[in-house]
Order: sequence, then C-alpha cells, then structure tokens
Amino acid sequence: MNLKLKKRITTSVILFLLTIFCIFINPYVFIIAIIIVSYLSWYETKHLINSINKSVTNWQRVVFNLTTLFYAFGIFTVSAIGLYFLLGPVFFLYALSVCICSDIGGYIIGKNIGGKKLTKISPNKTISGSLGSFCFSMLPLLVFNNFDKFEYYLYSIDNFLFCLKVSLVCQLGDLFVSYFKRKAKVKDTGRILPGHGGILDRIDGIIFAVPFVFMSIVGFNNFYEKYFDIFFAIKN
Repeated sequence: MNLKLKKRITTSVILFLLTIFCIFINPYVFIIAIIIVSYLSWYETKHLINSINKSVTNWQRVVFNLTTLFYAFGIFTVSAIGLYFLLGPVFFLYALSVCICSDIGGYIIGKNIGGKKLTKISPNKTISGSLGSFCFSMLPLLVFNNFDKFEYYLYSIDNFLFCLKVSLVCQLGDLFVSYFKRKAKVKDTGRILPGHGGILDRIDGIIFAVPFVFMSIVGFNNFYEKYFDIFFAIKN
C-alpha cells in the first residue's frame, strides 16, 4: 500500500468519525459544522475560479463568486439542516453514507479495473468506476435496513432507484468541480486534507447530492412549511 493511499484511508476514517460525532453529539454542533464546511467549500471554489485564466472577465468572476456563495450558504446549508431536523440525524447519516459509498465504489473499481475513459473532463474517471459507484451506492440501504424499518430503508425498487439517482448526482457534482479544476490547471482545490486535497475535493458530490435528497423528499411546495417546523424544533 503506497503512502498516498495510506494517507487517504487515514483521513477518510478520521473524517467519518468526526462526522458521526458532529451529527449525533448536539444539533448546534451539527449546524456549526455545516456552516464551517460551507465556508471552506466556498473559499476553495472562490480561489479555484480566480485561478482560471484571464479569458474570464472580472464581472464573470464576481457572478461566479456570488453564485457559489449563495449555493454554499443558501442551498447546501439549508438542505443539510433541513434533512437533519425533518428526518433525523440517522437519515442524514444514511444519505451521507450513500454519497460516500458511491465515491468509494468509483475509486476502488476504477483503480482496479480501469477501462474506457468516461469523459475528457476528468481523465481518471472510467466507465467501470462509474458503474462501481452505482453498485456501491446501494450498500447503505442493505446496512440500515437491518437496524431500522424506516420507509426509506426498506428493500424496494423505489429506494434502490433513489440510491442510484443520488449516486448519479454525486458523480455529476464531481465532474462539475473537475471541469473547473481542469480549467484552472490544478489537481486539487486545496491541501487541508492529506491524501484528498481540499475540502471541496472530498465533498464535491455531497454538496450537490444533499440538496437533491432534500428537494426529492420535501419538495418545493412544502419547503416553507417544513422550515417553519424546523424553526420550532430548534427553539424547543
């Protein structure tokens, strides 16, 4: 096992344990953690955009920065807190596990099988890795079903399809960030995480998948009504 892979595994284990701690220790700790992650993601995105060549005008950079700021602190943060309070910390961990397993599946299968490239946007991505992501994304459903019979953990076509859709969104999010990294001619968005790079390198799929999960379950029609419920849940 090479040094980079050891660092990647060690960092992943630490991050997973830290995530579980933030999810279950206290709701306020969770909210603070989400805000910190949102800020770091936005900060890395801002620097990534600013690193892109001068063909991008200043006003375009401003638009990109404001858009990513709104997404990080508006859409992602609101969706994460919404999932946590409306469906509970266990479900949030489940949704997060689907994203993580999708990423792990793509990495393991892609590295060991290889094969035809998926796209020019990210040369390291392969079709086999993408299929591995889809397959691994269903593992949390098998695990959580043994502990709880919540409707979203039951063995059903809808729930298996839900995992596949979340995996697809994760992969698209990964490719979206990879596109900007390629334009900026950088390998990683930062250096804060040994073996991974930046925060955005680790959660590029998650920041797109969490809002997707939230809107898929809650829906736009019930958005304001549900957040009114969250307000009273936090207050009490």
